[in-house]
Amino acid sequence: MPAEKPSHFGASARRLVGRLAPYRMYIAISVALTIGGVVLSTLGPKILGRATDYVFAGLIGRNLPAGATVEEVVAGLRAQGKDTFADLVAGTPYLVPGQGIDFDALARVIMQVLALYLVAALLMWISVRLVNRISMWTVRDLRSDAEDQVHRLPLSYFDKQPRGEVLSRVTNDLDNVQQVLQQTFGQLLSAAVTVVAILAMMLWISPVLTIIAVLTIPVSVLVTVLIASRSQKLFKAQWAHTGTLNGQVEEAFTGHELVRVFGRREQVTARMREVNEELFDVTWRAQFISGVIMPAMFFIGNLGYVLVAVVGGLRVATGTLSLGSVQAFIQYSRQFTQPVTQVASMANQLQSGVASAERVFELLDEEPQVPDPVDTPPVSASRGRVEFEDVTFSYGPEPLIEDLSLVAEPGQTVAIVGPTGAGKTTLVNLIMRFYELDAGRITLDGRDITSMTRHDLRERIGMVLQDAWTFEGSIRDNIAYGRPGATDAEVHAAAQAAYVDRFVQHLPGGYDTVLDDEGSTVSVGEKQLITIARAFISQPSLLILDEATSSVDTRTELLVQEAMARLRTDRTSFVIAHRLSTIRDADLILVMEQGRIVEQGTHTGLLAAGGAYARLHAAQFRGAAVQVDAEKQAGEVPGAPG
Repeated sequence: MPAEKPSHFGASARRLVGRLAPYRMYIAISVALTIGGVVLSTLGPKILGRATDYVFAGLIGRNLPAGATVEEVVAGLRAQGKDTFADLVAGTPYLVPGQGIDFDALARVIMQVLALYLVAALLMWISVRLVNRISMWTVRDLRSDAEDQVHRLPLSYFDKQPRGEVLSRVTNDLDNVQQVLQQTFGQLLSAAVTVVAILAMMLWISPVLTIIAVLTIPVSVLVTVLIASRSQKLFKAQWAHTGTLNGQVEEAFTGHELVRVFGRREQVTARMREVNEELFDVTWRAQFISGVIMPAMFFIGNLGYVLVAVVGGLRVATGTLSLGSVQAFIQYSRQFTQPVTQVASMANQLQSGVASAERVFELLDEEPQVPDPVDTPPVSASRGRVEFEDVTFSYGPEPLIEDLSLVAEPGQTVAIVGPTGAGKTTLVNLIMRFYELDAGRITLDGRDITSMTRHDLRERIGMVLQDAWTFEGSIRDNIAYGRPGATDAEVHAAAQAAYVDRFVQHLPGGYDTVLDDEGSTVSVGEKQLITIARAFISQPSLLILDEATSSVDTRTELLVQEAMARLRTDRTSFVIAHRLSTIRDADLILVMEQGRIVEQGTHTGLLAAGGAYARLHAAQFRGAAVQVDAEKQAGEVPGAPG
């Protein structure tokens, strides 16, 4: 597998935030609404402090001499030696000696606060709605980019990556990113604005108490950083193990029948338990460590709350602050630590989301296939002449195909045979340009295929693989997949040519019968016939058949052979064959061993030559055990046909 990039929270987080750039206008609106909502809600405790002052002033004032002024009352108290009470009276706003609680003023304050909170709630609701939309749009773009990247990646990438791992990146990881963006993006914005607004209000009320309250913040940040740094690596490992588990599940479910046939259920189950246990262990440790953050924040916040309450009470007693102001400050101090605690509680989600985003970015950063040439001249009608000129290709350090040259003339049927691993399928994959050559070139009608776009090249090629592929849809849609916009008449003609019509007529839904993505509605052989009909309808100039009749019965195979003979008329065809009976009439037979063409000719000529092809033929048609053993002892049989 490709070397995994080191986990870098800051860089990945900045890159994820950069993905929000296309929606900066909506972000600006959301920020403005959030600021408005937070500012209005932040004013609430300060105004409620006035309500407390009205109540407190009424409770004290009704016990003071009516008709006297506050200054006279304070002077009288000081004359009696009651300096502390005098300071309290002097520092109490709205106090009228001899008058109780002013309920009218109290009602006005309460109505103001209610109106304030209602408007603030409305602004915050709109802001949250916008944030959710922005998050969904961003992940939609990421998902689209990941999908495009998957189609741009060369097949060599998927040769090295388990399919379940790739699926996990474009499904689980992206879902996790969306969830984290929706749950944390708006809250982080709100928390940042809240901290600034509350800090301003606290400084307005009392700089001294503000210093006491703010002293707890560095401690909180230090604790958060220390804990988060430990859990970050664990969350990265958690999602890596999730990808491994998905790959294991995908393999086990895809090959479920084989697992049962070969009695490997215990081994598969044991492996599944092992991977699951590894995922459980790393997830538990990640959640436990990150879960320590919130209790630690609460503890530190409570220490600051106690200090503020004690110092604030002393300042009320000395008349420096009103009771309502201290009450408002205590509310602010609790609210001030709340955003920090809120961010701390989201630390595990943030790290998990950034870890997932980093895995998606790793996929997006993979080197794509060689881009198509730009401003290429249009491809004229193809005759189908294919030429390999000194082609060298390797999957790894050792070359599989080396200095290979061959020519397939228009209309020829070229059969490719040889032992397993000889390079037969690789040869046709190179024609399709699924892989890039190490040396040499391949031309189609004299034009280098690298000078054509892949779309132009593959548009002229029809391919039927040994493993038939169908998608969820009707049989008609599956056949018409070979040529978008094909009419029903063309679909029926292709189906009749490939003998699909024979079994479709017996299905209740006919051509409208819906296949699932595994094609389980029809048999394996019938599914293969559908893929052959798909090649018929595309009308290619170059046809590639990779053991296309391996899944059909003998009688149907003979019928399909006839149909393919018609399909190959005036077309160049490459036929990979395991059963030599299917390529007797080929114009040219290539015998490959270890990436080289060791023989080429017609069926009759190669048999007469008595070489590698004759030995393969003998192994299939005159392959009595005694003869095969004799040939093995003589070192003449290179291997089983493949």
